[in-house]
Amino acid sequence: MRFGLNLLNFGPDASPRSIDSWARLAEEAGFSFLTISDHVVITPDVFAEYQTPFYDPLVTLGYLAAATDRVRLGTSVLILPYRHPLAIARAAANLDQLSGGRLFLGIGVGWAREEFEALGVPFAGRGRRSDEYLDLMRRCWTEEEVSFGGESRSFEHVHTGPLPAQPGGIPIWVGGSSEVAIGRAIERGDVWHPLRPIAGWLESVGLPTLSRVAAAAGRPPPPVVPRILLDIRSAPVGDPGRPLGRGNAEQIRADLDQLAGFGIEEVLLDTYDETIPGAAENQGDHLRLIERFVGEIVDPRAAAAI
Repeated sequence: MRFGLNLLNFGPDASPRSIDSWARLAEEAGFSFLTISDHVVITPDVFAEYQTPFYDPLVTLGYLAAATDRVRLGTSVLILPYRHPLAIARAAANLDQLSGGRLFLGIGVGWAREEFEALGVPFAGRGRRSDEYLDLMRRCWTEEEVSFGGESRSFEHVHTGPLPAQPGGIPIWVGGSSEVAIGRAIERGDVWHPLRPIAGWLESVGLPTLSRVAAAAGRPPPPVVPRILLDIRSAPVGDPGRPLGRGNAEQIRADLDQLAGFGIEEVLLDTYDETIPGAAENQGDHLRLIERFVGEIVDPRAAAAI
C-alpha cells in the first residue's frame, strides 16, 4: 500500500517554511503523493473550520513542483465551480508540465454557501456545472483548439496549449460520498476519492454503491483512494462511529489491512481534525504525527516503501 499526505496549507502556523517542511518530509520518508486543500475566500462559514492564512492550492502546487523531485502532487479537493474551467484547465496543464507529469486533481462541488455568494457564483446547480467543467477540461487537455457549447459556458476556437505532460490529460479524483458523487467518479473521473469514511462504511455502503452504480452505467468501478483521518491514540477507540485511522497503532494497522483487502492500493492521510479547537495552530504537531505513523505503523509491517 502506498500513502500520501494532505499538507496543511492553512492556519496560524502555515508559512513558506511549514510548506517546505511538509515537502521535505514527504520526499525523505518515501511518501507517494502530496495533496493540498482549497478555499478561495475565507468567509465566516469557512473560517469556522479553516483559519487564515490560507495558501492558494494552485500557486502552492507550482512552488511544490520546484521544491520536490519525486512525489506526485494533487488537490484534495479543488472546488470546481468556484473558478472558470478554462482557467483551471490552463493552470493544471502548466503545473503538469512544470512538475514533469506529476499532477492529479481531486475535485469537489463545494459546501460553503457564503463563499459561493462572496465570489458571485450560484450555489444551486453547482453539481451540473462541475460535470460540464470536467467535460470541458478533458477536451482542453487533449485538443489544441476547442469550441464548446454548454449550459454555463460557451465559446469558439480557444487555443489551449501547452497540453499536459501526461498523455490523455491529468487524472481526476472525484471527492464525495453521495451516490451522485460516486456516479460522477464513474462517468467522469479516474479515481473515487471518499473523504473521511467511518469504520465499516466502505464495506457496508460505499463499495456496494460503487459497484451497483458502475454496473448500471455499464462501466468498471474506478480505483478507490480514500482520505482518512490519522489520529494515533494510546488506547483503542471503542466508538462504532470512529473515522478510519483513529485509534491505537493496532487499530490503525487493522484499518489499513481491511482497506488492502478491498483492493485499495493508495491511502491519503489527513492529520487535521476541524472539530478540535486550535488543531492547526502548530504545524510541528502534525509533522511529528506523520513521523509516528512511519515509526509505529509502517516500519513494524516491514514495508519497503510508503
